[in-house]
Amino acid sequence: MVHPGVMPIKLRPVLPLIILILVLVSSAGCLGSRTPAVNKTPPPAMIVDYHRSGGIAGLDDRLVIFDNGVAVISGKSASTEISLTATDMALIAVLFNQSDFSQLQASYSAPSGSADVITYTLSYHGKTVTAAETSVPPSLKVVIDQLNRILNRAEPQKLSYPTIGITP
Repeated sequence: MVHPGVMPIKLRPVLPLIILILVLVSSAGCLGSRTPAVNKTPPPAMIVDYHRSGGIAGLDDRLVIFDNGVAVISGKSASTEISLTATDMALIAVLFNQSDFSQLQASYSAPSGSADVITYTLSYHGKTVTAAETSVPPSLKVVIDQLNRILNRAEPQKLSYPTIGITP
């Protein structure tokens, strides 16, 4: 029924607008809600950063050991990760402590005229020591030997392929 002086409103064009307004109003409560906090675990801390380079073979190997037991090993051609045991981790800590690493000089250079010398750079708890293979302090040699054993564990294994006997 139409009243005098009132303009009739057609619902068809207005209906989508009303629906849109209702949807926006009903979802407005969701806009202010917070997402649940995500449990962010801190990244593992680096314990050891070991680099050996040089020598007649042209070594360029790096070993980084993290406090979660992961060791990242990289060389000239590849990188790999290995997991160290709790025993490995404890041994590394003992060896560094027994070497009095914190008391070592920052650098132990090779005698002048030395050729094809391997250089070792070790960082442990913020201290870095660089030593030429001909000048490694005896207390540090044990640490380097252990780190080299870990590096050698990760060297790529040679693959053997099955052979098929072919007869003419």
